[in-house]
Amino acid sequence: MLFPDVISCIHDKTLELKKLVYLYLINYARAKPELIILAVNTFVRDCEDPNPLIRALALRTMACIRVRKIVEYLMMPLGKCIDDVDPYVRKTAAICVSKFYDMDPQRCEDEGFIERLRRMIGDSSPMVVANAVASLCDIGDTIGYDVLRLKPKLVNKLLAALNECSEWGQIVLLDALAAYIPEDENEAMLIVEKTIPRLQHVNSAVMLGAVKVILLNVEDCDEELSKTALNKMARALVTLVSVDSAELRYVALRNLRLVIQKVPNLLSKNIQAFFCKYNDPFYVKMEKLELLISLATPKFMEKILNELKDYATEADIDFVRAAVRAIGRCALKVESMVDKCISVLLTLLQSKVSYVVQEAVIVVRDIFRMYPGKYTSVIVPLCAVLDLLDEPEAKASMMWVVGEYADIIDNAAELLDAFLDSFHDETPEVQVELLTAVVKLFLKQPAQGQELVTAVLTMSTEESTNADVRDRGYMYWRLLSSDAKIARSVVLREKPKIDPKLEEMIDDETLQKLLEELGMVSSVYHKPAEEFITPKVGPAPIDEIGDDGNVDLDEESEEEDEDEDGEEDEDIFEEEEEEEQPKEEENEVNFLFWGVC
Repeated sequence: MLFPDVISCIHDKTLELKKLVYLYLINYARAKPELIILAVNTFVRDCEDPNPLIRALALRTMACIRVRKIVEYLMMPLGKCIDDVDPYVRKTAAICVSKFYDMDPQRCEDEGFIERLRRMIGDSSPMVVANAVASLCDIGDTIGYDVLRLKPKLVNKLLAALNECSEWGQIVLLDALAAYIPEDENEAMLIVEKTIPRLQHVNSAVMLGAVKVILLNVEDCDEELSKTALNKMARALVTLVSVDSAELRYVALRNLRLVIQKVPNLLSKNIQAFFCKYNDPFYVKMEKLELLISLATPKFMEKILNELKDYATEADIDFVRAAVRAIGRCALKVESMVDKCISVLLTLLQSKVSYVVQEAVIVVRDIFRMYPGKYTSVIVPLCAVLDLLDEPEAKASMMWVVGEYADIIDNAAELLDAFLDSFHDETPEVQVELLTAVVKLFLKQPAQGQELVTAVLTMSTEESTNADVRDRGYMYWRLLSSDAKIARSVVLREKPKIDPKLEEMIDDETLQKLLEELGMVSSVYHKPAEEFITPKVGPAPIDEIGDDGNVDLDEESEEEDEDEDGEEDEDIFEEEEEEEQPKEEENEVNFLFWGVC
């Protein structure tokens, strides 16, 4: 039982010791809530200490102790500290209002702390302004609506404080400015002009916050300012993806993909900055590949294609596969460069490297889907590497090509017949594709496909153990048995083209949400925050202490079972099974709170 002994040390005037004692009290107040009251008088007295560090420390500690009885003692010191002469105490008090609201929102509003907090935005100290904005935003997140309610005069205060407060304060102010909708063009231009210098900040979070503010307001600015802001933003983003930290580069690249979708030509002059380096981690390389595909245009496609061709010869198998697929996606996106992409793919097919060949086959299938009837000269090289295919997707892709061009390939029946021997050893994906390819062969060349289609339909309907394969087999069998003309109209109908933008584009509504959350976890996930974060509803639970200093128990545990009319229990040997109450977790120190204060 060291708690009383530690509390006795609270009267020591040494600041370092007092900090340790206060930290101990925050951690163990929940375990010994009835004893924490012993320290209240010291807290209140320290809130009036001549040393502003002690005043702020005492107030911060009281706000972190989640015991309802503390609320009554917290109000008066908090009210005094809000108007304290020292800005360090005032900035701590600003954050403590949010803590107070979390414990007792009704009393916090009744005592006028939220209005006083809003008035603190006009404080002469930028530290106080930043903490007041942070506290109001936190309260707004709790209750679900905007408590900050920025107006032009308050916006000017935030812009003035932006140049003077700490980097963490700047992040808070930039987030608040990003949520503000300017009343006119002049106000939007003022916000952008004041934000541009933050693009050169050494802190990446500040830089991304500035990018967010500029992106959300640049459309309302005149052409000259828009061009200047976007050029400076492009240079800042290129700098951000060149930092030493791989993790930071990854976050920057994920955010860049959103920015590029909003402003497609923003980084067109800096394509080389996104070429993969030998020492880039795999996840960074993958993001750079995605960016290169997004930046692919006829003007820069040749540079990108040459770079992707080099990537396809590297040692990292997964990266090589991704590079080959990237070549295919570029071919789907830029039609004028398909011939050069096909030439590169043919070179890769001739390499005879198994995993390269298989990815190339998959890519060529997509090109055939996108540009039907063209590039049939590639079919012969594809058939030449048939023996190298051992992966399900590559096999299925090759079967699709053979079935789709069965009227062009002279030995289509032989190629498909080679797969029938191992039909039951293939995956359901390959079995279904083989079944479809044989049916296409039969409809295009009945003489060559008659024997094959009978064999494959028998295997799929009578011998297959997979329900999807059996269903597809029965469907084709009945379709072919009814009317060959109808079967041709169904099986051989024109295929819809692949939309290359589907993999890259995020819908406009989601994109706008993600741009408003730029620099946050949601911009890395590419998912709005509401999809993976449970909204904060109401204040967090706090411990209760009754007037007698004891912990109040739940009503169910306070009520004792009473026998009415002197009746005894029906079975004196029957024991009630009491549910074991889960132990309360120790209250964790809010390190972020301590850091901001």
